[in-house]
Amino acid sequence: MPVMNIIEAVNSALHIAMEKDPTTVVFGEDVGFFGGVFRATVGLQDKFGEARCFDTPICEQGIIGFALGCALNGLNPIPEIQFADYMFPAYDQLHNEVAKSRYRSGGHYPCAMTIRTPYGGGIHGGHYHSQSPEAQYLHTPGIKVVMPSDPYEAKGLLLASIRTPDPIIFFEPKRIYRASKAEVPEEDYEIPLGVAKVVREGRDLTLVGWGAQHQQNIRAAEAAAKEGIDVEVIDLRTLNPVDVETISTSVQKTGKCVVAQEAPKTMGFAAEICALIMERCFLHLEAPVHRCAGFDTPFSNAHEHDYMPDMKRVLHSIRQTAKY
Repeated sequence: MPVMNIIEAVNSALHIAMEKDPTTVVFGEDVGFFGGVFRATVGLQDKFGEARCFDTPICEQGIIGFALGCALNGLNPIPEIQFADYMFPAYDQLHNEVAKSRYRSGGHYPCAMTIRTPYGGGIHGGHYHSQSPEAQYLHTPGIKVVMPSDPYEAKGLLLASIRTPDPIIFFEPKRIYRASKAEVPEEDYEIPLGVAKVVREGRDLTLVGWGAQHQQNIRAAEAAAKEGIDVEVIDLRTLNPVDVETISTSVQKTGKCVVAQEAPKTMGFAAEICALIMERCFLHLEAPVHRCAGFDTPFSNAHEHDYMPDMKRVLHSIRQTAKY
């Protein structure tokens, strides 16, 4: 089985999707001839032609508006927004049109599309190329949100997303685009949406995360084990729909929980996870649910490593929660 990084896994998924479904089209800024700013679409235009993989103007609202028209006319669009930070100009198209198409048409026009976009810090991109805006779209009914944490997940979740008859934002963790490597099957496979993965079993505390943050969580759990704290680690993989059952089952067992996210702390998705735990696990809790997150400031390029919750910050949260 070949070893791939996340870029290669995404590229493999796109090739398979376009081979098996002639209605699938890929477009965005520099995705055609150049193969994408991160090279995720390399080879697609050569293999499938300019009619199915092509460049667009630098106009995010136009990219998503065009994807909306494609979807309503029977195509399966996969638009790329070059950085998640740039998706905000298309917020009206996403929030008021794409997300609501299925509902306003009585199910006749579900507006299926998969919007690929790299998110997060770790590449010294500054405040315009480093944000983690998943919470913005989780508060938009009608849009599903997927955030893989490794190459195997990236390929399987992307193929499942492309074949789901709903609009999906597929956030790709650019910090580990090439750093994360794993064995990935060359053939077609899917990972079901809405199913979290217990990556490490434990008895003392539950640690929940997603995307690039999951890698820091694993390291923190391994460090905690050396201190006698047995941490159960959950990789959510899909944020909407979220796998509430896996989270609640784990917390009911451990009695303690830390939720780690790269995004700013206030009003982030970690707060929603905390609320779900309080609703479902209140009588099982032995400590307050703790959030380990980015700071409530614009992303700082100069202080990038201080801003993002690294292994040490997650480990500190584990220690503080475990001692109750």
